[in-house]
Amino acid sequence: MTINKFMSKEDAVALINDGDTVGLIGGGGGLVEASCLFAAVEKRFLDTGHPRDLTAIHSLGIGDRKDKGMNCFAHEGMVRRVIGGHWVWSPRMQEMARDEKIEAYVLPGGVLMQLYREIGAGRPGLFTHVGLGTFVDPRHGGGRMNASAGDDLVEVVTIDGRDILRYKTFPVHVALIRGSFADADGNVSLDREAASLDTYAVAQAAHNCGGKVIVQVRSAVARGSLPARSVHIPGAIVDAVVVDPDQAMTYDFYYDPCISGEHKAPVPKQAPQPHSIRRSIARRAAAELRDGAIINFGYGIPDGVAAVIDERGERDRYYQSLEHGAYGGTLLYGKQFGFVRNPSAFIDAPSQFDFYSGGGLDIAFLGFGELDAAGNVNVSKLAGLTVGPGGFIDIAQNARKVVFCGAFEAKGLDAEPVGGRLSINRHGAIRKLVSSVAQVTFSGPQAVRQGQTIVYVTERAVFELTAEGVVLSEIAPGADLNIDILDRMEFTPIMAVAPKLMSEEIFS
Repeated sequence: MTINKFMSKEDAVALINDGDTVGLIGGGGGLVEASCLFAAVEKRFLDTGHPRDLTAIHSLGIGDRKDKGMNCFAHEGMVRRVIGGHWVWSPRMQEMARDEKIEAYVLPGGVLMQLYREIGAGRPGLFTHVGLGTFVDPRHGGGRMNASAGDDLVEVVTIDGRDILRYKTFPVHVALIRGSFADADGNVSLDREAASLDTYAVAQAAHNCGGKVIVQVRSAVARGSLPARSVHIPGAIVDAVVVDPDQAMTYDFYYDPCISGEHKAPVPKQAPQPHSIRRSIARRAAAELRDGAIINFGYGIPDGVAAVIDERGERDRYYQSLEHGAYGGTLLYGKQFGFVRNPSAFIDAPSQFDFYSGGGLDIAFLGFGELDAAGNVNVSKLAGLTVGPGGFIDIAQNARKVVFCGAFEAKGLDAEPVGGRLSINRHGAIRKLVSSVAQVTFSGPQAVRQGQTIVYVTERAVFELTAEGVVLSEIAPGADLNIDILDRMEFTPIMAVAPKLMSEEIFS
């Protein structure tokens, strides 16, 4: 059978009907994002008013906080419902959720990726412990992020006397995905991408639901020229291929074969971290490392731990991993978080989350927005805005040790390390250690039941989670126990013994 599946972007997005459920792929910084297709869908809607009333699903955050990624879908009438793992890269979509202009749901990023596989396999849902005790547990909200979200996407079931969450399946009508090369038969290679993410899982789900699989690639190649091992999406399940010669690996640069894993080369020296409380937090968090550990880093202050490891030349002492599916290499920071230079291995992201869910991670370094007396952490709804956890829940609930990293306060905090001590010049206006978190993204009681080791590192204090509650174990030299710590908290931590002083080296 010889069918030419190449077509224009306009013809491809015309395959999307009003009311369709659309599976989207991508990550921050433009990671594996079908930007050309997203823009074409947006243009069609703005020109014609169609497609409208879509359900958009994305497991990770997609966009640039301006006009790319999920921002292309943030128009009244275009989407009716969004089920997203992470929302912060689209402020317009966050506002639509806050203003009740869409039905807004959040599910864990890894759960959404694995749910696509269940949909594609025709199974009755994803049965997992991931999310128990958090805001996605139906006893605590079921992932609903506004009043317009009324459906039950998840339920509690009991199997062998154990509570389990069942995430319900739904039809996927369209997959908008991306690869590097494709032939006229629709065979797609991802060889020049920085990750595979859940690309195949989404494609399989859409095809097996009787939907359409639309793929954007950088280049067309001759039939039969792709090695079978390089074909990640077989043409049998692809309906349309759009060539975008301007397709870039990231928003910031066109292509780097050391990031796609095709070649290895010396790593450009990154500027050292500035002498700041972020660096001090990362240094203290790095003290929780142990040789041979399989580790993971979250976005923000936690990725500073990776920078500390690089600066010390200690990368070979640990097995670094990212939820996107990469192992090893040098982690890129900031807007390019999720990209790795000279990775040692790539696997697909749903399989990576299988590994995480089963307890394969030894240590995870993650951020926190709020912390309360029960050890609960909120990163998913802050200041009334839907943020979403991405892969946070999947990782935090299952790593053997979790080291939460963050500043003690927010908004206006002025503190700096000076000569081995912490100098607090001005306290922050927003307290982060609160009596009760606004939303439970990580459940302290659940972690205690599972026997996890939990540490909370800030610039002025270190806390540990025990069965009795949150224990204050260390304070920074230069910080006053009462004025700078206890008086700035909404709960009283346990102090069976006097807290130790954090090492002066952290602040040097």
